[in-house]
Amino acid sequence: MNPSFLVMRSRTLTPRNLARHELLGLRARAKPLKGGFTHVGEIVGETRNMLKMLMDDGRIVSLPKNAYRFIFELPSGEKVLVDGRVLVGRPEERLKRRLRRW
Repeated sequence: MNPSFLVMRSRTLTPRNLARHELLGLRARAKPLKGGFTHVGEIVGETRNMLKMLMDDGRIVSLPKNAYRFIFELPSGEKVLVDGRVLVGRPEERLKRRLRRW
């Protein structure tokens, strides 16, 4: 077997492709669109309309995507602000969907 066949092209996480990337494991800060409390933690779960975040104090909170703006910290150290309404949808469908710039 050809060794170059085994080499997979790695996709790096950038601010441009964040909305089409897997969010689990990223550090995030969630700011509500209207007042409220800012949550800080790590994304541990995702459904169509919710993100589950492990808070720094050990609690897991469920946050509706369409009611928050999220500041994600990329592995490179960059911070990216994403409106949660862009993230609404099942994760596997969001990867396929064509997104407008936000």
